[in-house]
Amino acid sequence: MAQADRADRVSTAEAGDPGSGRRPAPGFLGVRGWGRDARGATTWRRGLALAVLALLAGALLAFHAEVPNSIGNLGSLLETFLPWVGLAVPVLLVPALLRRSATALLALLVPAVVWANMFGGLLTDKSGGTGDFTVVSHNVAAANDDPQGTVRMLERSGAQIVALQELAGRPLRAYESGLADSYPYHAVEGTVGLWSKYPIGDVRVVDIKMGWTRAFRAEVSTPQGPVAVYVAHLPSVRLRAGGGFTVNQRDVSAQALGDAIQAEPLKKVLLLGDLNGTMNDRSLAPVTSQMRSAQGAAGDGFGFSWPASLPMARIDQIMSKGGLKPTDSRTLERDGSDHLAVAATYRYQ
Repeated sequence: MAQADRADRVSTAEAGDPGSGRRPAPGFLGVRGWGRDARGATTWRRGLALAVLALLAGALLAFHAEVPNSIGNLGSLLETFLPWVGLAVPVLLVPALLRRSATALLALLVPAVVWANMFGGLLTDKSGGTGDFTVVSHNVAAANDDPQGTVRMLERSGAQIVALQELAGRPLRAYESGLADSYPYHAVEGTVGLWSKYPIGDVRVVDIKMGWTRAFRAEVSTPQGPVAVYVAHLPSVRLRAGGGFTVNQRDVSAQALGDAIQAEPLKKVLLLGDLNGTMNDRSLAPVTSQMRSAQGAAGDGFGFSWPASLPMARIDQIMSKGGLKPTDSRTLERDGSDHLAVAATYRYQ
């Protein structure tokens, strides 16, 4: 009996009984309380499910291009909202801390590092001084019930070149009359238009395989020299029950637009429009592979443009190629559209 009592006291002391005079061994990174739990699981054995979820988030970020589009175009859907995958880090961090799981915390470093490598640069201000002219692109929305307010917003932007999408009927007449004083030159083809303080010439429709006009090319004579300006509104993408994320028509149009830009004879080229896709979306590669995003090169933050009430994706784009250097990129104030207008300033090189 005495031997059994002695063994019990030794066991209690090793477990860290306050009366034993011994302290429990420190846990993860020397922090006490991260040892075994009531079930005997160590900090390395707890939270394995959280660790798996963290590694999955990291894999989606790092290998998003491997997610197939063959099933509901899930790859493009993921890439449209790819920055938001990073929310997995703070969401999983809380239960990882509550579980006191060293394994889950270390696993969370994977998506955190990958996200920072992919998007961290967007969080810094990359504006680079003054430019020669400013451009604006805006899907004004066919249902916009305040075109006059949109006109005032565009005039306040200080832009020399403005591209609009979803133009039709009475609102189109309101834009034409409202912008006439500030922008003496303009061209409208189908449901897209271009307004400019500089002369516009050589306007040509770009066939993006939709059956009606939603893209054109024009030559704008800036004081620094001619610039080919493409205005485009690619087909909308849709989430459909049983049909997934439908982007097939948008992809065909993106290829046609990319082919037209590639064949452009002028060296300095701008693309302004609602592309219904982000720079991460592989389906826009015919365009994005040959052009530079103003937001990525000179913006401050993600510059999300849609939906205007709670912007979650940058689907309205301003891109360039040739000797045009973006010095600033931003979104404008909200108006009557479901999109935010996007603006960029360029320096002619």
